[in-house]
Amino acid sequence: MVGKYQGRGDKPGHRYSVTGRFLTNVTDSRWVLPHHGRIWRPPTDVYETDDGIVVKVEVAGMAEDDFAITFSDSNLIIAGMRRDPAAKLGYHQMEIPYGEFRTDVYVSKAVDVDGIEASYEDGFLLVTLPKEDAHRIAIENE
Repeated sequence: MVGKYQGRGDKPGHRYSVTGRFLTNVTDSRWVLPHHGRIWRPPTDVYETDDGIVVKVEVAGMAEDDFAITFSDSNLIIAGMRRDPAAKLGYHQMEIPYGEFRTDVYVSKAVDVDGIEASYEDGFLLVTLPKEDAHRIAIENE
């Protein structure tokens, strides 16, 4: 078990040894290589208009066919795979995520499922979920 640094009084063989502190510091560093194969979540904005709920996802370098968009039980799920097309010998800096991504959005409003639309332009996926009109229920007199 790795614990927190206890100060200069650490003794060799203590569970917080110099080696343990070094390994903890290395893993806390920003220079640790990213884990490949992990699902990442792209930046996502969700906002409401008079007509519906809009979900805007920033994910450049994709084609329309690269997305899988589903809506079920008030959950919008946007998933896909962004591939890195360039051949590289090694990275000097890596901040752009590649691989499988997914973002889930819970929608608390009633949605007209048949009217959901999606478009992709300039690196942004825009999914519009139109609000379902409230149905007025008449009370019948006997």
